[in-house]
Amino acid sequence: MEAHASNAPGSAGKWSPAPDASAIVKSIHAMLHPRNIVLVGATDKPGNYAERIWNNLIKYKFAGGLYPVNSKRETIWGVPCYKDFASLPDKPDHVLVLVPARFAVQVIRDAAAAGARSATIVTSGFSELQDDESQRLAVELKQAVKETGLAVTGPNCLGNLSAGENLFTNIDDRIVTMEAGPVAIVGQSGAIVMAIRQTLEDRGVGVGYMVTTGNETGLETPDLMSYFAADPSIRVIVVYLEGVRNTKVFREACKAARAAGKPVIALKLGASEGGRAAAMAHTGALAGSIETFDAISTREGVIRVRGLDELIETTECFVHAEPPKSNRLAAVSLSGGKRGLLIDAFFSAGLNFAPLSPGATAKLARMLGPGSIVGNPLDAGFAAVVDPSVYMASIQVMIDDPDTDIVIIDAELPKAPHELRERNLRIVNEMAGAASKPVVYISAMSIGFTEFTKELRKSLPNIAVMQGLDRAVGAIKSLIDYAGLRKVVPDIVSSSSASARATLEKTLKGANGAAALDEVASKRLLKAYGIPVSKEEIAQTAADAVRIAKKIGFPVVAKVVSADILHKSDMGGVVLNINNAAEVKKAFNDITNRVRKLKGKPKLEGILIAQQVKADLELVVGAALDAEMGPVVLFGTGGVDIELMKDVALAGAPLDAAEARDLINRTKAGVKLKGYRGKPALHEASVVKAIVGLSNLMADAGNRIASIDVNPFLINTRVGVAVDGLIVLNNAAAKNAAADAGKH
Repeated sequence: MEAHASNAPGSAGKWSPAPDASAIVKSIHAMLHPRNIVLVGATDKPGNYAERIWNNLIKYKFAGGLYPVNSKRETIWGVPCYKDFASLPDKPDHVLVLVPARFAVQVIRDAAAAGARSATIVTSGFSELQDDESQRLAVELKQAVKETGLAVTGPNCLGNLSAGENLFTNIDDRIVTMEAGPVAIVGQSGAIVMAIRQTLEDRGVGVGYMVTTGNETGLETPDLMSYFAADPSIRVIVVYLEGVRNTKVFREACKAARAAGKPVIALKLGASEGGRAAAMAHTGALAGSIETFDAISTREGVIRVRGLDELIETTECFVHAEPPKSNRLAAVSLSGGKRGLLIDAFFSAGLNFAPLSPGATAKLARMLGPGSIVGNPLDAGFAAVVDPSVYMASIQVMIDDPDTDIVIIDAELPKAPHELRERNLRIVNEMAGAASKPVVYISAMSIGFTEFTKELRKSLPNIAVMQGLDRAVGAIKSLIDYAGLRKVVPDIVSSSSASARATLEKTLKGANGAAALDEVASKRLLKAYGIPVSKEEIAQTAADAVRIAKKIGFPVVAKVVSADILHKSDMGGVVLNINNAAEVKKAFNDITNRVRKLKGKPKLEGILIAQQVKADLELVVGAALDAEMGPVVLFGTGGVDIELMKDVALAGAPLDAAEARDLINRTKAGVKLKGYRGKPALHEASVVKAIVGLSNLMADAGNRIASIDVNPFLINTRVGVAVDGLIVLNNAAAKNAAADAGKH
């Protein structure tokens, strides 16, 4: 996208969105680069938010106009105070709403009528509270924001930072510097977002933007992500997510960031309990919202971290290290013990140190002297004591080695002036600047940064400086994984046939509010979507069951058919290895009697007599509708021990064949499919077909199917067959039945 110079005060020569940019991007730009700021609800009561924000705007010398508004004051903070928008010397641009909640809605409408383009509602007292009045105000505020079209953050937020404009509409008084940097932070929690910014500043990492979104009545986190993806001054986007409200918008924002080569580092709150409680199939139990979030967002270039410390290290890594060409690691240490720690830590993360090239090995052997062990990681400790220049020469050899992609140096920054260490750091910084690979310093433990350390770190822009070995290893792995992602992720749409979609509509219409489809109806729908199913027929009498078994051919399986019984094997509703007519009759009668004894009197549709397929492997293919992220597909090791094994992988729906194969390859079951320990390869093509078909079914159903469980999906060298199937519907009946599912 072409860059344009902004005409706003304080923004001369800075980037602004091109004319063809989205309306969201343009409106956010207006909010973060305003001509003036109006504080509605200005008061000089000591310690209040309005005064603290005003002091920050003055302290950091915001270049635009600053106008306090309070109808009861003529002056405040030593400057004129205005009664309303009409009395301002200029048309309002960005409005800070600091009045009580009951007045905020009218302020938004009046601001828009006066010509304002954006607003931040610091005031709380809306949807975060549970009383009727607060909920009513939240609805009215949302309507006002929608009707006025203002770019609004909040309510219940703590303001924003736009460092290039010296704009800090925030209560935080801890900032030491106001330097535009390559990191943008956005999140609902003002306290967490401010803590992240403060820690990054302490580590010498500049933050260009910080936005707190609060209740997100107007702008949501993905909207800000899209803006940061478009702004060329930003390299890394840091996100604190309490939830994903609009999956489509979130994924589009992630794709925009990925296309721009900007990692999204996300700290995400945990599982959606409501979504998990409503799950009635195995897939629903296995597909927790965090796992689903990872499955969908990782594909789009999101790096999820587990805590704030990990977030800081990962951000540091991505700010100062470009993603490597490959995963060949090299390291230099001054300690044999730390060398061992490096090896263990990277091995535990699935990473290993690459053999050095013959040329590099020969150079190091000459430098280290006869009898030295030249390995990777390299322990240069003893040789460096004898000749300190050997240490720096060893680092240069590692950086120059064509068989390495990342160079790691075991060392930390000094807390006070140290001539030799400072000189070495500056030399390595120059080496890294000329290199085509990232250079990373790792301190095995976290250390405090003194003012000297902070200034020294700022002078070393070409190297990443990381603390805590495990966190550093995780960040480096994320850097490697990010390099392997496709820059542009294609949109995949359902490839289902018209006849399959017609069967779906007919089946759902005929469900008549049922909690789930019975096995016969479930398999009929699965078959329509290209998922192979076993030969079978439903029997109403024992004689009927014998006739069907002879028609199919022994051995057969007998299974209860009831939409009220979701897990058949748990109640003895499945009988295997039936080899003659007498066994068929017994199985029919035994299952029927067990059903009659169940609590709740489940409706018995009949007994299914099915072909018993000889299997070399039991798999599970499933899908679920995640409360946040939408439809997701699951594949892995199946059978009765599915929850115990938990050998599964997830992906967003729909999928194409290539992504289905990638899903398979992320499991141990995928290894077995290809032939494990001399065993023949199994019929993987049928599994790919089943995964794609299932993903199309979920995509076509929208939000009408809660989960699908195909367990087991039996496979051998010739074919793969779904011998069981459960489709749980997403309706009121399904939700009511969830609490009773375990009784059957």
